[in-house]
Amino acid sequence: MKHSSSLNLNNSLKYFPVNIIALLIISMCFSCTNVKNLQYLKGSFDSTRLSKINIPEALIQKGDLMGITVYSDDPIATAAVTRQSGGVANINLNPTSSALASNSASTTGYLVNQQGDLELYKIGMLHAEGLTKEQLADTLEYLYAQKDLLKNPYVEIRYLNYKITVIGEVNRPGPVAVPTDKLNAFEAVGLAGDITVYGRRDNVLVVRETNGVRQFGTLNLKDPNVFLSPYYYLQQNDLVIVDVAKNKGYVNNQSAFQTISIGATIVSMAAVIISLLRN
Repeated sequence: MKHSSSLNLNNSLKYFPVNIIALLIISMCFSCTNVKNLQYLKGSFDSTRLSKINIPEALIQKGDLMGITVYSDDPIATAAVTRQSGGVANINLNPTSSALASNSASTTGYLVNQQGDLELYKIGMLHAEGLTKEQLADTLEYLYAQKDLLKNPYVEIRYLNYKITVIGEVNRPGPVAVPTDKLNAFEAVGLAGDITVYGRRDNVLVVRETNGVRQFGTLNLKDPNVFLSPYYYLQQNDLVIVDVAKNKGYVNNQSAFQTISIGATIVSMAAVIISLLRN
Protein backbone atom coordinates (compact mmCIF):
# COMPACT_ATOMS: atom_id res chain seq x y z
CA MET A 1 0.00 0.00 0.00
CA LYS A 2 2.82 2.34 0.85
CA HIS A 3 4.53 1.41 -2.43
CA SER A 4 1.36 2.31 -4.35
CA SER A 5 1.13 5.75 -2.69
CA SER A 6 4.76 6.43 -3.50
CA LEU A 7 4.15 5.43 -7.11
CA ASN A 8 1.17 7.80 -7.38
CA LEU A 9 3.22 10.63 -5.91
CA ASN A 10 6.00 10.00 -8.42
CA ASN A 11 3.49 10.02 -11.29
CA SER A 12 2.06 13.30 -10.00
CA LEU A 13 5.50 14.82 -9.79
CA LYS A 14 6.25 13.57 -13.31
CA TYR A 15 3.43 15.64 -14.83
CA PHE A 16 3.58 18.46 -12.30
CA PRO A 17 5.96 20.74 -14.34
CA VAL A 18 3.69 20.38 -17.38
CA ASN A 19 0.70 21.44 -15.32
CA ILE A 20 2.62 24.38 -13.91
CA ILE A 21 3.61 25.59 -17.41
CA ALA A 22 0.02 25.30 -18.60
CA LEU A 23 -1.20 27.34 -15.62
CA LEU A 24 1.42 30.02 -16.27
CA ILE A 25 0.47 30.30 -19.94
CA ILE A 26 -3.22 30.63 -19.07
CA SER A 27 -2.41 33.22 -16.41
CA MET A 28 -0.36 35.31 -18.82
CA CYS A 29 -3.01 35.11 -21.51
CA PHE A 30 -5.64 36.49 -19.18
CA SER A 31 -3.19 39.13 -17.95
CA CYS A 32 -2.48 40.56 -21.41
CA THR A 33 -3.91 43.93 -22.38
CA ASN A 34 -7.04 43.81 -24.48
CA VAL A 35 -5.94 44.49 -28.07
CA LYS A 36 -9.32 44.94 -29.68
CA ASN A 37 -8.91 48.71 -29.37
CA LEU A 38 -5.79 48.58 -31.54
CA GLN A 39 -7.69 47.68 -34.69
CA TYR A 40 -8.12 49.98 -37.66
CA LEU A 41 -11.18 50.27 -39.92
CA LYS A 42 -13.73 48.33 -37.89
CA GLY A 43 -17.15 47.73 -39.40
CA SER A 44 -18.58 47.03 -42.82
CA PHE A 45 -17.34 48.65 -46.05
CA ASP A 46 -19.42 50.23 -48.76
CA SER A 47 -16.95 49.46 -51.55
CA THR A 48 -18.92 51.37 -54.19
CA ARG A 49 -18.97 54.60 -52.21
CA LEU A 50 -15.45 54.32 -50.78
CA SER A 51 -13.73 53.29 -54.01
CA LYS A 52 -13.99 56.79 -55.47
CA ILE A 53 -10.70 58.57 -54.87
CA ASN A 54 -10.56 62.36 -54.74
CA ILE A 55 -7.08 63.60 -53.87
CA PRO A 56 -7.09 67.36 -53.30
CA GLU A 57 -4.24 69.28 -54.86
CA ALA A 58 -1.87 70.81 -52.32
CA LEU A 59 -1.72 74.61 -52.25
CA ILE A 60 1.53 76.52 -52.05
CA GLN A 61 2.11 78.13 -48.65
CA LYS A 62 4.49 80.63 -47.08
CA GLY A 63 7.83 79.01 -46.33
CA ASP A 64 7.53 76.37 -49.07
CA LEU A 65 10.67 75.65 -51.03
CA MET A 66 9.84 75.12 -54.70
CA GLY A 67 11.99 73.39 -57.27
CA ILE A 68 11.38 75.02 -60.66
CA THR A 69 12.70 73.52 -63.89
CA VAL A 70 12.27 75.44 -67.17
CA TYR A 71 12.54 74.04 -70.71
CA SER A 72 12.14 75.63 -74.13
CA ASP A 73 12.98 75.10 -77.79
CA ASP A 74 16.25 77.03 -77.29
CA PRO A 75 18.37 75.70 -74.41
CA ILE A 76 20.80 78.63 -74.69
CA ALA A 77 17.97 81.13 -74.26
CA THR A 78 16.60 79.04 -71.40
CA ALA A 79 19.96 79.17 -69.64
CA ALA A 80 20.16 82.95 -70.08
CA VAL A 81 16.59 83.68 -68.96
CA THR A 82 16.57 81.38 -65.96
CA ARG A 83 20.06 82.25 -64.80
CA GLN A 84 20.18 81.79 -61.05
CA SER A 85 20.03 84.97 -58.98
CA GLY A 86 21.04 85.07 -55.33
CA GLY A 87 21.79 81.36 -55.27
CA VAL A 88 18.15 80.30 -55.19
CA ALA A 89 17.48 78.97 -58.68
CA ASN A 90 16.96 75.45 -59.91
CA ILE A 91 17.89 75.26 -63.58
CA ASN A 92 17.95 72.29 -65.93
CA LEU A 93 18.72 72.91 -69.59
CA ASN A 94 16.95 71.11 -72.40
CA PRO A 95 18.08 67.48 -72.02
CA THR A 96 18.09 67.04 -75.83
CA SER A 97 21.23 69.16 -75.93
CA SER A 98 23.76 66.95 -74.18
CA ALA A 99 26.57 69.48 -74.41
CA LEU A 100 24.58 72.10 -72.56
CA ALA A 101 22.72 69.69 -70.28
CA SER A 102 26.00 68.55 -68.79
CA ASN A 103 26.57 72.12 -67.60
CA SER A 104 23.13 72.54 -66.03
CA ALA A 105 22.91 73.97 -62.52
CA SER A 106 20.72 72.79 -59.66
CA THR A 107 20.53 74.49 -56.27
CA THR A 108 18.18 74.58 -53.32
CA GLY A 109 15.11 76.06 -55.00
CA TYR A 110 12.87 79.11 -54.69
CA LEU A 111 11.58 80.09 -51.26
CA VAL A 112 8.04 81.45 -50.87
CA ASN A 113 8.48 84.47 -48.60
CA GLN A 114 6.22 85.63 -45.77
CA GLN A 115 4.20 87.70 -48.23
CA GLY A 116 3.54 84.56 -50.27
CA ASP A 117 5.73 85.71 -53.17
CA LEU A 118 8.45 84.16 -55.29
CA GLU A 119 11.20 86.19 -56.96
CA LEU A 120 12.38 84.86 -60.31
CA TYR A 121 15.04 86.18 -62.66
CA LYS A 122 13.51 88.15 -65.59
CA ILE A 123 10.04 87.64 -64.09
CA GLY A 124 10.32 89.54 -60.84
CA MET A 125 7.98 89.10 -57.90
CA LEU A 126 5.17 86.63 -58.42
CA HIS A 127 2.48 85.80 -55.87
CA ALA A 128 2.43 82.01 -55.42
CA GLU A 129 0.62 81.41 -52.14
CA GLY A 130 -2.71 79.63 -52.64
CA LEU A 131 -1.79 78.31 -56.09
CA THR A 132 -1.32 74.66 -57.01
CA LYS A 133 1.88 73.49 -58.69
CA GLU A 134 0.06 73.26 -62.02
CA GLN A 135 -1.36 76.78 -61.68
CA LEU A 136 2.07 78.21 -60.90
CA ALA A 137 3.60 76.31 -63.82
CA ASP A 138 0.90 77.61 -66.19
CA THR A 139 1.47 81.17 -64.96
CA LEU A 140 5.22 80.95 -65.52
CA GLU A 141 4.81 79.45 -69.00
CA TYR A 142 2.46 82.31 -69.91
CA LEU A 143 4.83 84.98 -68.57
CA TYR A 144 7.92 83.54 -70.30
CA ALA A 145 6.03 83.45 -73.59
CA GLN A 146 4.15 86.76 -73.13
CA LYS A 147 7.40 88.63 -72.38
CA ASP A 148 9.07 87.01 -75.44
CA LEU A 149 11.66 85.49 -73.16
CA LEU A 150 11.29 81.89 -74.35
CA LYS A 151 9.73 80.05 -77.27
CA ASN A 152 7.35 77.25 -76.32
CA PRO A 153 8.34 77.26 -72.64
CA TYR A 154 7.52 74.30 -70.44
CA VAL A 155 7.80 74.47 -66.63
CA GLU A 156 7.94 71.67 -64.07
CA ILE A 157 7.47 72.41 -60.37
CA ARG A 158 7.90 70.25 -57.27
CA TYR A 159 8.04 70.72 -53.54
CA LEU A 160 11.50 70.44 -51.98
CA ASN A 161 10.54 70.66 -48.31
CA TYR A 162 7.21 68.83 -48.17
CA LYS A 163 6.72 67.65 -44.60
CA ILE A 164 4.12 67.06 -41.91
CA THR A 165 4.49 66.80 -38.14
CA VAL A 166 3.03 63.96 -36.07
CA ILE A 167 2.92 64.26 -32.27
CA GLY A 168 1.03 62.69 -29.39
CA GLU A 169 0.68 58.96 -28.77
CA VAL A 170 2.92 57.68 -31.58
CA ASN A 171 6.18 55.78 -31.28
CA ARG A 172 8.31 58.33 -33.17
CA PRO A 173 6.82 61.83 -32.79
CA GLY A 174 8.22 64.74 -34.75
CA PRO A 175 8.52 66.09 -38.30
CA VAL A 176 8.13 63.57 -41.12
CA ALA A 177 9.74 64.26 -44.50
CA VAL A 178 7.44 63.26 -47.35
CA PRO A 179 9.05 62.04 -50.59
CA THR A 180 5.95 62.98 -52.63
CA ASP A 181 3.22 65.62 -52.25
CA LYS A 182 0.50 63.03 -51.59
CA LEU A 183 0.30 61.46 -48.14
CA ASN A 184 -2.71 60.04 -46.31
CA ALA A 185 -3.35 59.71 -42.58
CA PHE A 186 -2.48 56.00 -42.39
CA GLU A 187 0.84 56.58 -44.16
CA ALA A 188 1.64 59.44 -41.77
CA VAL A 189 0.92 57.25 -38.74
CA GLY A 190 3.07 54.49 -40.24
CA LEU A 191 5.99 56.87 -40.82
CA ALA A 192 5.69 57.95 -37.17
CA GLY A 193 6.06 54.37 -35.95
CA ASP A 194 2.31 53.70 -35.54
CA ILE A 195 0.03 54.74 -32.69
CA THR A 196 0.96 53.39 -29.26
CA VAL A 197 -1.32 51.13 -27.24
CA TYR A 198 -2.36 54.22 -25.28
CA GLY A 199 -3.35 56.29 -28.33
CA ARG A 200 -6.89 56.86 -29.54
CA ARG A 201 -7.30 55.74 -33.13
CA ASP A 202 -10.78 57.24 -33.12
CA ASN A 203 -9.60 60.76 -32.26
CA VAL A 204 -6.76 62.01 -34.47
CA LEU A 205 -6.68 65.79 -34.85
CA VAL A 206 -5.36 67.46 -38.01
CA VAL A 207 -4.39 71.15 -37.79
CA ARG A 208 -4.04 72.86 -41.17
CA GLU A 209 -3.24 76.44 -42.16
CA THR A 210 -4.56 77.70 -45.51
CA ASN A 211 -4.16 81.31 -46.64
CA GLY A 212 -3.52 82.42 -43.06
CA VAL A 213 -6.57 80.62 -41.66
CA ARG A 214 -6.13 77.75 -39.20
CA GLN A 215 -8.49 74.80 -39.72
CA PHE A 216 -9.16 71.74 -37.55
CA GLY A 217 -10.36 68.31 -38.58
CA THR A 218 -10.84 65.07 -36.62
CA LEU A 219 -10.21 61.62 -38.09
CA ASN A 220 -11.55 58.30 -36.81
CA LEU A 221 -9.11 55.72 -38.14
CA LYS A 222 -11.46 52.94 -37.06
CA ASP A 223 -14.29 54.16 -39.27
CA PRO A 224 -14.17 53.20 -42.98
CA ASN A 225 -15.78 56.57 -43.76
CA VAL A 226 -12.43 58.17 -42.89
CA PHE A 227 -11.55 57.81 -46.59
CA LEU A 228 -14.18 60.46 -47.38
CA SER A 229 -12.81 63.08 -44.98
CA PRO A 230 -11.19 66.18 -46.53
CA TYR A 231 -8.44 65.71 -43.94
CA TYR A 232 -7.68 62.09 -44.89
CA TYR A 233 -5.13 63.27 -47.46
CA LEU A 234 -2.66 65.49 -45.66
CA GLN A 235 -1.08 68.68 -46.97
CA GLN A 236 2.36 70.12 -46.42
CA ASN A 237 2.97 71.54 -42.95
CA ASP A 238 -0.09 69.78 -41.49
CA LEU A 239 0.12 69.02 -37.76
CA VAL A 240 -1.27 65.60 -36.77
CA ILE A 241 -2.04 65.08 -33.07
CA VAL A 242 -2.92 61.61 -31.78
CA ASP A 243 -5.00 61.85 -28.61
CA VAL A 244 -4.18 59.81 -25.51
CA ALA A 245 -6.67 57.46 -23.87
CA LYS A 246 -8.17 58.78 -20.64
CA ASN A 247 -7.34 55.53 -18.85
CA LYS A 248 -3.62 55.59 -19.70
CA GLY A 249 -2.66 55.87 -16.02
CA TYR A 250 -5.00 53.02 -15.13
CA VAL A 251 -3.58 50.85 -17.92
CA ASN A 252 -0.02 51.59 -16.77
CA ASN A 253 -0.89 50.64 -13.18
CA GLN A 254 -2.71 47.54 -14.36
CA SER A 255 0.27 46.48 -16.48
CA ALA A 256 2.59 46.88 -13.51
CA PHE A 257 0.18 44.89 -11.35
CA GLN A 258 0.02 42.15 -13.98
CA THR A 259 3.81 41.93 -14.10
CA ILE A 260 4.02 41.66 -10.32
CA SER A 261 1.25 39.03 -10.28
CA ILE A 262 2.99 36.89 -12.88
CA GLY A 263 6.28 37.13 -10.98
CA ALA A 264 4.58 36.20 -7.71
CA THR A 265 2.86 33.25 -9.41
CA ILE A 266 6.16 31.93 -10.74
CA VAL A 267 7.84 32.27 -7.33
CA SER A 268 4.92 30.53 -5.62
CA MET A 269 4.94 27.65 -8.09
CA ALA A 270 8.68 27.25 -7.72
CA ALA A 271 8.31 27.09 -3.93
CA VAL A 272 5.61 24.42 -4.23
CA ILE A 273 7.76 22.33 -6.55
CA ILE A 274 10.77 22.56 -4.23
CA SER A 275 8.61 21.66 -1.23
CA LEU A 276 7.15 18.58 -2.95
CA LEU A 277 10.52 17.38 -4.16
CA ARG A 278 11.99 17.64 -0.64
CA ASN A 279 9.12 15.56 0.74
